Amino acid sequence: MQNQAEGEFLPIMEHFYTIQGEGFHSGKASYFIRIGGCDVGCHWCDVKESWDPKAHPLLPVDSIVDIATAHSKWIVLTGGEPTMWNLHYLTQKLKAQNCTVCMETSGAYPILGEIDWVCLSPKKNQLPIEENYPKAQELKVIIHNQNDFVFALQQAEKVSASCHLFLQPEWSKEKEMTPYIVDFVLKNPQFKISLQTHKYLNIP
Repeated sequence: MQNQAEGEFLPIMEHFYTIQGEGFHSGKASYFIRIGGCDVGCHWCDVKESWDPKAHPLLPVDSIVDIATAHSKWIVLTGGEPTMWNLHYLTQKLKAQNCTVCMETSGAYPILGEIDWVCLSPKKNQLPIEENYPKAQELKVIIHNQNDFVFALQQAEKVSASCHLFLQPEWSKEKEMTPYIVDFVLKNPQFKISLQTHKYLNIP
């Protein structure tokens, strides 16, 4: 598709207005733009249908921006893995509409765009590139097993001192791991607990 490389068209899996369910901005009305394509391949990913970018239509960014900004000025770019794409065009259009642009990312690739808030959620099987750690305003580590606590401490050493640190139980292990997370945060109060509140509320 012509102009895809320039970011004027992107493989959009879905876009919708909802309540942010996780992390620092949990509870905030937000417009989500979910971009298809991810090669990080977390086995517990709850949107595996986003992995194949060819499964999602290439949509004109201008039309997505018009729809999104009619609902909200608080925009969340997610995936898939949004750093796989050149987001300069998308973010320039959003910023021109006075939007605050947030990104949820594993940080596996360079961030190509003007992002106001980066939620970095590192994955062991494809770690963030080093340049993305200081860009993170929020670090969110998913806790699936006991080894993930060690990983969280290691990752926390790489972000800035002002970065907000969160631990979030992986949904299928939520009942099992949450007591351990509570105990860990009591002993390591630099971390906070993030829950997937949108799943409790049964909203997208």
